[in-house]
Parts: sequence; C-alpha cells; structure tokens
Amino acid sequence: MNNSDKFNKWFNIFILTGMTLAMVAATLYKLRSSQTDHALLIVAAFGSLMGVLSTVCSANAKILTFLFGLFDVSIYGVMCYMSGKYGNAALHLLYFLPMQFVGFFQWRKRGGTSSSAKLKARRLGARSRWMGAGAFLVGSAVCYYILYRVSGTASPVSSSGVASVLKLGILSDAMSTICNIMGQLLMSTAYMEQWVFWIGVNVSSVVMWALTLSSSPNDSYALIYLVKYSFYLLNSLNGLRIWLALSRS
Repeated sequence: MNNSDKFNKWFNIFILTGMTLAMVAATLYKLRSSQTDHALLIVAAFGSLMGVLSTVCSANAKILTFLFGLFDVSIYGVMCYMSGKYGNAALHLLYFLPMQFVGFFQWRKRGGTSSSAKLKARRLGARSRWMGAGAFLVGSAVCYYILYRVSGTASPVSSSGVASVLKLGILSDAMSTICNIMGQLLMSTAYMEQWVFWIGVNVSSVVMWALTLSSSPNDSYALIYLVKYSFYLLNSLNGLRIWLALSRS
C-alpha cells in the first residue's frame, strides 16, 4: 500500500467516523427539545448517513455510491420541500433520483465496481470547460430569478434586512441547484471536473443551511444538514485529488 492509499484509507475512516459521531451528537441534542419533530429528525439523520456513504464511495470511484445515493436524495428532496427550498427539492426528486439509475449503468459500462477503483475516468477539453463555465453562470442567473420571483422576496412589504438574508439564501439555493445539475451529469459520465461543481454545491449548501439555522433555530433538521455538508466539503476536496489521478491514468 503506497502513501496515497494509506492517506485515503485514514481519510475515509475520519470522514465516516466523524460524520457518524457528529450526526449522533446533533440528533441527541435536538431530541432534547420539545419543539423538535423527532420523527423528521431521525429520518434526516439516517438520510445524511446514507449520503456520506454515497459521497465517500463516489470519491473512491465505487459504484455503490448510487445505492446509498438513492436513499439520500429521496430523503433530502422531501426535507428541502418541507423547508421551502423548492429548487433543491425539485432537483433531487425529479433529477437526482432517476440519475442514480443512469449513473449506475453508465459506470458499469466504464468498468466501475464496488471492490476496486477501476473506473475509466476522463477530463473535459478546454472548449468544454469554457462552455461549462458559461452554462453555470447563465443557469445560476436564470434559476435565481425564478426562485426570487416565486418566493415573494420581491414584495415591497419585506424589510431590507430580512430581504437581504432571504436573497442570500435564494442565491445559495440557485447556485447549489445548478452545481448539482452539472455535477451529477459529469459524475454519471465519469468526468473529473464533477468535483469542481461538488465543491460549489457543498460551499453553497453550508451557507444555505447556516442561514436556515440562524433564521429558524427550531428547524429540527437544519443542524443535521449543516454538519452533513461540512463533511461533504472535506470529502469533495479529497475526491478531486483522487479523480485527478484517475483521469491521468
């Protein structure tokens, strides 16, 4: 086992152990509150654990990512809908959910297995990268405008302070939505550049759930998802490292 493999082994142990302990601690803390919906909290915690298993498998090019992801995206989509994050809700239930099956069969075609990282990863060309960057900017702007109008934030009755926080939340939701769409597409077709978008997803999701927690302290599952995406961010950085190497071979 070389140094890279050793690092990856211990990093995966850190992510899985840290996420599990953090989820248990956050869940127990929230369960103490009488205002917390205990059933939703436990379901959210379970979905988050499935999610971290999915993302660790994805970073290591293991096809089991799609099995764990099936549980994760279903639960997360419902939770987003219940929190009023309709962009992410529609994304996960109408796009991510069926893409778990698409990705599974695409990875099988490219040699992906659950036992070893034999997936034939690839990279985008320079032209495709520029097109991807342009699509991200245009998509984010369009998504922000739609969510902004639908949310009612443009209403003149909203105070400037509240409106500013809401706008930032909508921007995070829009950017997360577009990053998710592009990241999933590149992931299903085994492109290394997926990790650039996953990093964007995780940064914007940390901001989004932090804002939710600050504005709605009694939101029983906001803390769960804040912890979840913090660990996701660390894992996505490691995923970029691994896939850079895979796409060179």
